[in-house]
Amino acid sequence: MCLKLKQFVIIITVCLVSSCRQGPPNLSAIEGRQLPITDSLVALDSLEQFILPYRNRVNQVLDSVLAHAPYAITKTDGKWNTTAGNLLADIVLEQADPIFKSRAGRSIDFVLLNHGGIRSEISMGDVTARTAYQVMPFENIIVVAKMNGAAVRAMVGFLVRSERAHPIAGMEITLGSQKELQSVTIQGKPFNENQDYYVATADYLVKGGDDMGFFTGRDTVITLDYKVRNAMIDYFKKVDTLKPRVDSRFTQLN
Repeated sequence: MCLKLKQFVIIITVCLVSSCRQGPPNLSAIEGRQLPITDSLVALDSLEQFILPYRNRVNQVLDSVLAHAPYAITKTDGKWNTTAGNLLADIVLEQADPIFKSRAGRSIDFVLLNHGGIRSEISMGDVTARTAYQVMPFENIIVVAKMNGAAVRAMVGFLVRSERAHPIAGMEITLGSQKELQSVTIQGKPFNENQDYYVATADYLVKGGDDMGFFTGRDTVITLDYKVRNAMIDYFKKVDTLKPRVDSRFTQLN
């Protein structure tokens, strides 16, 4: 009798414990609403006071005058090359070449960037670090790709077909009146399809971005750990006046 009573108590206890145990919660619905960020939102004063000195310091650095632009520098003032594109490509060549030379023991042959990567013009007047962020808001890093002659030939064909002023430096392309290719020179010498060339570009493009598939599959790609935007800022610091021109680096004869 005692044994049966104990068994009964155990069974009842187990049943009670089991009935009290809650299962995992089931998600029944998700609700969301849009909270527009407007002037009606009141900033937390303590947070504003904490951030203020940092904001002031950032603005001081970004708005310090580094150089001067005597006229507007844009990416729309030429068909095959533009003042903004020429400036950007020339900056990359000038600033990146010493770094590449110290690592690889040779010079960059030419530069190719993309027209769409230029996001703003440089207005006439003071040029600041903020200007560089406006022109190049992306975190693009300069890389150098080793390209054989066939890949460079494909690159030139792409530039001709696209009819966009993709920035180049160190290379000159001349077209005839019907857009037929007349000549290609690299560092002042005729393009040699049997030669390898070292091309500076952005990490986004070397992966085939902006339809530049000729960059993909390169065996040698050297990352310089140097952002295009930082190259711009360093260049602005060492020059007084920016004077890029639309020139003959990529042109079509009449």
